[in-house]
Amino acid sequence: MGNVTRLPGRAEHHWLWQERAACRELGSRLFFHPAGERGPEREARDAAAKEVCALCPVQRDCLRHALRVGETFGVWGGLTEDERRRLRAVGEDRSALSSTA
Repeated sequence: MGNVTRLPGRAEHHWLWQERAACRELGSRLFFHPAGERGPEREARDAAAKEVCALCPVQRDCLRHALRVGETFGVWGGLTEDERRRLRAVGEDRSALSSTA
């Protein structure tokens, strides 16, 4: 067996916020668009996903995660992929990453 003393150890504390997420039992369909979804259907699904996020106790943790790892698809922390992309483009993601709440 290899020397494991250099490994960082367990990292589950990085993911514990997910246990309290409002979306935990909802599945992914609401938060990730199917191929080819456009227009009013996509807007309605995104709006419904954002309603769940608005009531979520770990919304900021979720958004922080999405920005930190560069999630490119889906609604995370109440923002769509396009909204997160715009946030990163103007550099506002740093404040979301550093805020604690």
